Amino acid sequence: MDAAMKGLGLAIGLYNALFWRAAAGTVLGLALMLLTRQRWPARRVLRIHLLRGTVVALMAGFFFWALLRMPLAEAIALSFIAPLIALYLAALLLKERVGRQAVVASLLGLAGVGIILSGRVQGGYGADALLGAGAVLMSAVLFAWNLIIQRQQAQLASPIEVAFFQHLVMLAIFAIGAPFWAVVPSAKAVPLVLLCATLAFTSLAALAWAYARAEAQRLIPVEYSAFLWAALVGWVAFGERLTLATVAGAMLIIVGCLIATRTKRTDAFDQGPHVEAGAA
Repeated sequence: MDAAMKGLGLAIGLYNALFWRAAAGTVLGLALMLLTRQRWPARRVLRIHLLRGTVVALMAGFFFWALLRMPLAEAIALSFIAPLIALYLAALLLKERVGRQAVVASLLGLAGVGIILSGRVQGGYGADALLGAGAVLMSAVLFAWNLIIQRQQAQLASPIEVAFFQHLVMLAIFAIGAPFWAVVPSAKAVPLVLLCATLAFTSLAALAWAYARAEAQRLIPVEYSAFLWAALVGWVAFGERLTLATVAGAMLIIVGCLIATRTKRTDAFDQGPHVEAGAA
């Protein structure tokens, strides 16, 4: 989906890629909501949909803006810092305790980010590319917040409902700029718009289904396989080269996240099933 959005953004511009993907995803979601006879959510659930949709709209704007300026694998690698940021957001928002191992994990993650950025600076990239790296890190902060909301949302709504309302809220936000920037995509771009919307809707529904059935700490490590796919697709579709600095930095970030998730799992086990059930 990220690769398809990069291609669409290069073809019709970032704003139109985001706007028309949200529009197509909303139509697809509405059809599925009606077909499966989904109930209208309660007001409390609607507030969660609204909050997450707003966070994801901002996150997508930063991330896809960066994707147009840097290699796909590099952007994905930098975004892996999000679970570590989520530890500190959880401490701030949920008053959770950040242990010593979590701090060590964070330092490893920051070292990984530093290696990736140092490789970018030494490679003679322009200021626009460095701004792209900064945009990825900003999107990672928002993604960390999204991780905290996502688990709660998945417990209260069906996967189809989650995906539909996320697209609907994003469409409402992006529609603010439609009178100024929206352009009807050409016939050649329409299949790519539909592909992006289908991939986005499917991935959102799949994640909602997964997070309703397993803890985030067990699912997040699986997402690191995205780095391999990003490297492959970036090379095939865009001719992007994978640098040693990107690989080394990604590995440090991944190790840090695995240490952090293992720490949380051990703590939950030590405190007994009551705490684990409460966290779920």
